[in-house]
Amino acid sequence: MLIHSTDYCDKITLSSLGGFIKILAKNADFSYFPEFIPHALRKSYFTQLMTEINWQQEQLSMYGKLINIPRLQAWYGLFEYSYSGLTLKPQPLTPLLAELKALIEQKSGQSFNAILANCYRDQNDTVGWHSDDEPELGINPVIASLSLGEERNFQLKHKETGEKLVFPLKPGSLFIMSGQSQHYWQHCLPRTQKRKSARINLTFRYIHSL
Repeated sequence: MLIHSTDYCDKITLSSLGGFIKILAKNADFSYFPEFIPHALRKSYFTQLMTEINWQQEQLSMYGKLINIPRLQAWYGLFEYSYSGLTLKPQPLTPLLAELKALIEQKSGQSFNAILANCYRDQNDTVGWHSDDEPELGINPVIASLSLGEERNFQLKHKETGEKLVFPLKPGSLFIMSGQSQHYWQHCLPRTQKRKSARINLTFRYIHSL
């Protein structure tokens, strides 16, 4: 069953609290701040990040061939980060990334020391179903996801029940996953047949040295 964030039913509880929406789903804690970045700053932040971030076209080995992953990426922080056979080398934060990190830390009450930047260039760029559950993220990681540029549908799926949720993430919005979310839920950004321009997604996280 696919539940939109605008639906009100027994399976999901939404409450608007001081400019953000608290989503209490089973085995998870999701918070959505639709207007986190002021409208006047969204375009300039997007343009600056597109220019300043050292975007990389990463490749995965599949069936003996190197395949481009369907998005651009960059990794910022202190430590290397590995997932799905990729090892990302850290880069120092730019001044704007450091500014955004401080704003999100203030809003969330959490500390972050790394940022995974993704650029979805058009409607064909995507990321498949996964959980952010690598050991270096800790037991119950907090993942803060900032969106700029084009609006795209963000989907979540409970690993046991199969329940699905979908959230259209607006430009300038912040979506935070915490609690047991990564243990019980997967998330993805699917392709769409509707024409889309570029979207930047910055995911803030805390990496523990192992």
